[in-house]
Amino acid sequence: MIRVLLADDQTLVRASFAMLVDSAPDMEVVGQAGTGAEAVELVRSARADVVVMDVRMPELDGIEATRLIAADDDLAGVRVLVLTTYDTDEHILEALRAGASGFVVKDIRPAELLAAIRTVAAGESLLSPGPTARLISRVLAAPEAPVRGGDAGPEDLSERERQVLTLVARGLNNTGIAETLGLSPLTAKTHVSRIMGKLGARDRAQLVIVAYESGLVAPGAGPGAAGI
Repeated sequence: MIRVLLADDQTLVRASFAMLVDSAPDMEVVGQAGTGAEAVELVRSARADVVVMDVRMPELDGIEATRLIAADDDLAGVRVLVLTTYDTDEHILEALRAGASGFVVKDIRPAELLAAIRTVAAGESLLSPGPTARLISRVLAAPEAPVRGGDAGPEDLSERERQVLTLVARGLNNTGIAETLGLSPLTAKTHVSRIMGKLGARDRAQLVIVAYESGLVAPGAGPGAAGI
């Protein structure tokens, strides 16, 4: 059972999402928060697996709340799925840098939201390659603290690991990576885990940011880039 915490300052939005999540046989809502501060407090007590986090909230916004959750070692298994709107997508990269595992827009279809929650709960990142590339090309020039905690960079990876990292940055899951490179899904998963360890990345979403920040993948690059 996936334990879900809903964080949004609009009561009606939370209620609608709660009805949807509770209707899924493999999920349950374990808490609702109207502010970022409440979300940080509740995620500890409710033992949530996934936090569906709105960006714009009073007291503490969703980005800062995500940063606090990601920085807490006791909450290492918690995944944050950020809610945003098209006119606020400049905040998406900030949220990913803060530790979010992905983002969805508020007008997402019900079935797609449930699928998104399952995706991040399983440890995958939810990043649409097109919007992500467009977004990163707009805001990467702004100086920010690095998202990773390790000293190594993509240049320290093996050629195969760089290929895998490139495919992760394009939004492929382990099955897609395996099919592209002629590997087994288990081998692809092992490569991803080793890359995360070498780069000090918390999850796949941070691997995407590292790939773009380092120049390994360029926004808008075609599928044949980086030696693949």
